[in-house]
Parts: sequence; C-alpha cells; structure tokens
Amino acid sequence: MIRACVHGDCVIVWEREKAKRLFDSGYFGKLREDRLELSLCEAFYLVEEGKLEVYLRGKRLSRKEFYDYCCKNDKRFYFRYVVYRDLRKRELPTKTGLKFGCDFRVYQRGVHPLKRGKKSAKEHTKWVVFAVPEGFKFSFPELARAVRLAHTIRAQMLWAVVSKENKVKYFQVKFFKP
Repeated sequence: MIRACVHGDCVIVWEREKAKRLFDSGYFGKLREDRLELSLCEAFYLVEEGKLEVYLRGKRLSRKEFYDYCCKNDKRFYFRYVVYRDLRKRELPTKTGLKFGCDFRVYQRGVHPLKRGKKSAKEHTKWVVFAVPEGFKFSFPELARAVRLAHTIRAQMLWAVVSKENKVKYFQVKFFKP
C-alpha cells in the first residue's frame, strides 16, 4: 500500500520509487522530480482500487472520510469521479483537463499520454470530456465553446452524462463547417 498526503485539491506521494511505480502503472498524476501529484479523482480511484492510503495532517482517512473531503473541496466531485472511474475501467488513459477548460483529456487505449517529442495523430488527446449530471442545462455559447476547444486541439468533444443510477452515457458534438 502506498502512502499519500492530502494537500488542498491534490494528493501527493513523496516516496520517489513508489511514486514512479504508481505513475508507470497507468500514467496517474503528474510526476515531478521529488513527488507524484494526483488529482482528487485519481487519488480516490486508487484508494478504491486498494493501491493508496491517504493521510491528512498525520491521520489516515477512511474511504468515507476521504470521499467527504473530496466532495467538500470540489462541488462537482461526484459526477467527475463517476466519469473518471468509468473511463479508467474501460482502460483509457485519462488525465485532468484543467488546462484545457474541460474535466478530462482521454487518450486511445494503449497510448502513452505524456510522450515527449513528435507524436503520431493517434498519440494526441482523442477526447475532451465534460462530466455533467442528468438534466444538466447549458447555454448554446457554453456548448459552442466546448466544441471549439476540442476542435482547436484536434480532439472530439464528449458530454459524459451521469444518470441517477450512476450510469454514464457519452454524447459527441462535432464542429461542422459547411
């Protein structure tokens, strides 16, 4: 079991060898020189998978305590996590989409999402994903921004809609220029 510490809206693994092993096992988090930084979704997924134990101020958090912490720090955590877990269960490399203005960047199965240097077309982000609850209402400008964002980085835009039964349905919206 790998020990990690909660730090605001991320979780840090400080043990270098364990951090690298965890990163290499599924491209979880952002590997730095001296640590691995995990998003709350990544960390909670690893807790559920039995690979990570999380500590806050020296106290080990139970799964429920950590879940409550995540929900308190991210009002959309529940929907994001349900989608994140679904994508991971489909064996799709999934990274945070924060810098792209979406919830997740998703790559084709088998792709190394952090490859440096020249990439083939299939090695780029395949989908940008927005996690929303069933019944979510949005404006057309919001939809247009999401589609344009995906189009700009040559990815496909997906709305991941989480039902009341925790099922995820994916809807693709494409940019079309006549």
